Amino acid sequence: MGNILRIGSAFIGVIVGAGFASGQEILQYFTSFGIPGIFAAIVATILFSYLGMILVWLGSHTQTTSHKDVIFRISGRYLGTVIDYILLFTLFGVGVVMIAGAGSNLNQQFGLPFFVGTTLMTLLVVLTGFLKVNRVVSIIGSITPVLIAFVILIAIYSLVTMDGSFASLNQVAQSIPTTLPNWFISSVNYVSFNVAVGASMAIVMGGAEKNPKTAAWGGLVGGLVLGIMIILIHLAIFSKIEEVGTLDMPMLGIVSNVSPILGIVMALVIFGMIYNTAIGMFFAFTSRFAESGTKKFKTIIVITMAVGYLASYVGFTDLISYFYPLIGYLGLFLMFALVVAPIIIKKQDARK
Repeated sequence: MGNILRIGSAFIGVIVGAGFASGQEILQYFTSFGIPGIFAAIVATILFSYLGMILVWLGSHTQTTSHKDVIFRISGRYLGTVIDYILLFTLFGVGVVMIAGAGSNLNQQFGLPFFVGTTLMTLLVVLTGFLKVNRVVSIIGSITPVLIAFVILIAIYSLVTMDGSFASLNQVAQSIPTTLPNWFISSVNYVSFNVAVGASMAIVMGGAEKNPKTAAWGGLVGGLVLGIMIILIHLAIFSKIEEVGTLDMPMLGIVSNVSPILGIVMALVIFGMIYNTAIGMFFAFTSRFAESGTKKFKTIIVITMAVGYLASYVGFTDLISYFYPLIGYLGLFLMFALVVAPIIIKKQDARK
C-alpha cells in the first residue's frame, strides 16, 4: 500500500505544475465553459484513471530507464519516432512554462521581479537533476498531499461563500477567453496534453518499481485523485469567477482573499508544485539522452536549463493559452498508442 500511494502521489506531482496548482489550466480548459465544465471534468477523471494506470504499468513491466524503449515497443518504428519527438518537445516546452510560472507566482504574491522566481527555479532544478531517480520520485511525491489538502479546503470555502446564482456565474465564466471549441474536445485535449507531459516521467517511475501490479494501482490511484482535484478546483474557481477570473493564478487569488497569511502558504505550495513538474520535465528530457548520475547527464541538464530559462520570458498565461492545446492535439497519437498498449504487450510476451 505504501508503494502504491508513493507512486500515485508522485504521478500527481509530475502532472500538477504551475498551470494546474494555480488554477489557470482549469480556468481555461473547464471553467470557461461554465456549468458544462463539470461534465468535462468527469470525462477527464475517467481518462486519467485508465491512462495513469497504463503508463506506470508499462514502465514497471519493461523495467526501463527511458520512455524511448517503451514508446517504440508499443508504437512501432515510425509512429514511435513521431511520439518520441512529440514527448521531447512537450517535456522541454512544459519545463519552460514551469520556469515562467515560478516568476509569475512570486510576482503576484510578493511583488518580486519576474526574474527572481525564474532564476531560483532554474537553480533548484539543476541541483536536483544531479540526484538519482528514486530520490527524485520521493521529492516529487512529498509535496503533493499538502496541495490536495489546500484544494479541498478552498473548494469547500468557495462553495459555502458563493455569491450570486449559478446562472449569473455561468454567464461570467463563459465570457472567459479560451482557445478550445467546446467542453468535450477541451476535456480530451487536456488529458492528452497532460499524458504527453507525464508519460516520460511516469514510465521512468514505473521502471523503478519491481511489481507491475503495484505500479498499475499507483497509476490508477494517482489518476483518480487527479480527476477529483480537477472537479474541486473547477467548482472553487466557478464559485468565485467574478473575483479571480482575470488573474494569472486564480486559486492563489481565492486563498489570498481569505487570509494574507494563507495566501503566502499557498504561494509556497504552488511554488513547490511548479518545482515538482519542472524537475519531472527536465529530468525525463535529459534521461532520454543520458543515464542519470553520469557526467554527460549533468552537462546536458545544465545546458537545457540555460536555454529553458531564456525561453521562459515569453510569459506564463500566453504559453498556457497556445502551447498547451497544441501539445494536446499532438498527444492524441500517444493516447491512441496507450489505449491499445496492453494488447500489444501481451501479444509480444506470448511470442517469447
